[in-house]
Amino acid sequence: MKHIFSIICLVAFSFLSTHMTAQDDLINKIKGNQSATSKFTFTKVHDIEATSIKDQGSSGTCWSYSTVSFLESEMVRMGKKPIDLAEMFIVRNQYIDKAENYVRMHGGLLYGQGGAAHDVINMYGKYGMLPQSVYNGLNYGTTRNNFNELEAVLKGFLTPLIGDDVKMLTPVWKTAFTRIVDTYLGEVPAKFMYEGKEYTPKTFADQVVGLKAEDYVELSSFNTSPFYTKTTLMVPDNWSYDQVYNVPMNDLTAIVDNAVKNGYSVTWGTDVSDRGFSWKNGVAYNLPMEFETMTEEQKANIFAGPQPEGAATQEERQKMFDNYLTTDDHGMQITGLYTDQNGKEYYKVKNSWGVKNDQEGYLYVTKNFLKLKTTALLLHKDGIPKDIRTKCKI
Repeated sequence: MKHIFSIICLVAFSFLSTHMTAQDDLINKIKGNQSATSKFTFTKVHDIEATSIKDQGSSGTCWSYSTVSFLESEMVRMGKKPIDLAEMFIVRNQYIDKAENYVRMHGGLLYGQGGAAHDVINMYGKYGMLPQSVYNGLNYGTTRNNFNELEAVLKGFLTPLIGDDVKMLTPVWKTAFTRIVDTYLGEVPAKFMYEGKEYTPKTFADQVVGLKAEDYVELSSFNTSPFYTKTTLMVPDNWSYDQVYNVPMNDLTAIVDNAVKNGYSVTWGTDVSDRGFSWKNGVAYNLPMEFETMTEEQKANIFAGPQPEGAATQEERQKMFDNYLTTDDHGMQITGLYTDQNGKEYYKVKNSWGVKNDQEGYLYVTKNFLKLKTTALLLHKDGIPKDIRTKCKI
């Protein structure tokens, strides 16, 4: 046992000395994509009630924040009182289930902080839910998420379990791993009180949240599989090998338009390292030309106000995905449809990086950007147009 924990400590120390969380790295990558004199005016066409903007801190848990926010909006849509749900309860359960797959695959999948929207639905369906007031995941002395040490320790623990020289695992490795997770994020209460009633995580999900995991579906668009069939979502964070409905690119915006116009929000997985994405300005669009071919004046003004936009095609979308120009960077929640001062339509998108940008925590995204850069959409099946549902046999 001493030998194992020596390995853990060495690996963790090495990892911590060079590691920057995915969240910190991502924000640093996109700091340059901004303009100091942004001049956009957005007007509401459709808006969906969303809960308050959160800050995921130094943690790569956008997938949980965006989809938990989506569940909160779903409660509002169903006429329920919105509740601040516990993102870290979902993260806690995903980290443990992912570790089991990681060991079974002999380390042959990505083990990190990331995840996907379907992870939240899967964990909700399997383990239930807790309110934030019962489980905030801050059991390690901070008031804001910081997963630098946690990720290093978890990966350090798993490393000795997946080597070629491992002949047989002890029956307690998962128990030991779970105790590490719970030391950092907190133990899950078997029962708890909420507004004068006693619940378990499962009864709270069933009786208070009241959403059915089987009602939610995920979609994307790839040339590599037949349209209107299911295909595995080929992104590194899909540790559970979940499948999505594969639809033509133009169906992505048809789905979001139909959803938003009928009161359904959407969880959106996307690439935010693109030059057309500016968190500071709260705008994302498809640049009309390669950034490298722009003049210095054009580069300085790409977010100064509405600009010409490049076209979006199915072939270009696939090419960008295949060449790592579209990567599965970030998850957010689509909560509305707006127009700019020229009448161009944008989706209003709720982020989880706090409120310190020009749009107070939100982002406005063009339809062409969404077509090209979406890795997956997740929403209630009833938000999908009937013709697409019929073709997909949903």
